[in-house]
Amino acid sequence: MKSLGLLIYLFLPLVASAQTPPKLGAPLAEISLETLDLISFDTKDQLFASNTSGDIYLYSQEGKQLNLFSPARQGRLNQLEASWTVNIFSFSADLQEYRILDRFLNPLAEKGFSPTEINLAKAATLGNNNVIWVWDESDLNLKSLDYLRNLIIQSQPLNLILASEDLNISEIREFKNRLFINVPTTGIFIFDNQGNLMRKVAVIGINKLCYYKDHLLWLEAGKLMAVSLSTNETLTLAQLDNSEASYLQIGQERLAIVSKDTISLYHLPSWLKTIQ
Repeated sequence: MKSLGLLIYLFLPLVASAQTPPKLGAPLAEISLETLDLISFDTKDQLFASNTSGDIYLYSQEGKQLNLFSPARQGRLNQLEASWTVNIFSFSADLQEYRILDRFLNPLAEKGFSPTEINLAKAATLGNNNVIWVWDESDLNLKSLDYLRNLIIQSQPLNLILASEDLNISEIREFKNRLFINVPTTGIFIFDNQGNLMRKVAVIGINKLCYYKDHLLWLEAGKLMAVSLSTNETLTLAQLDNSEASYLQIGQERLAIVSKDTISLYHLPSWLKTIQ
């Protein structure tokens, strides 16, 4: 009996440690940016960040500032995307315009929606094949815009498709030919690349969409959470030291966490790379 008691005594700490979520450890760099708003990684793990005036900063993989773009017309951005191979995309609902820049923050296109059938764009994202997906709050339709021809290709009435009165859409993003629509109080709605509803992920309160290996990741109550889009399993991946962290973004070998006016930049943890 004494031997059994000793084994239990030795084994319990191992069980406890196995059930304790890992931590991210010390950040590679911490970037301070006044009135910090949005961030996005490009395919080379360079980090792009915007402030509430719509200025866009470019940082290296190590967190060193490389460049700055300050638009002539200042306005808060609702979307900042750098994960596309060639271009950077930004959208401002205040200005009712979108902008496409190159990797060095040189503007390539800056357009409004006025010549099209879009009257009140509240969310927008870049898609494949020269398409911009737009949530038009004026008629509650999801629209795909061919931005080269300035032509609406299709329009879907989301109030009918989602059968919901809550259409407080905060963000739309395209990942791997699927369109993700974030309604924080209801969940995430997933559409195919033709705008057809596929399914709903009943996870509420996600601040910013973050996609990694067919998982959606978000921060909740000081923890890094994930939900599998294939099994619907929800996981607690890590415990955070920063209680003020609001959202995260993931690159190829980098992870960034945003808190008030600060970006904490980390190497992508090995335990996250093994997520299935």
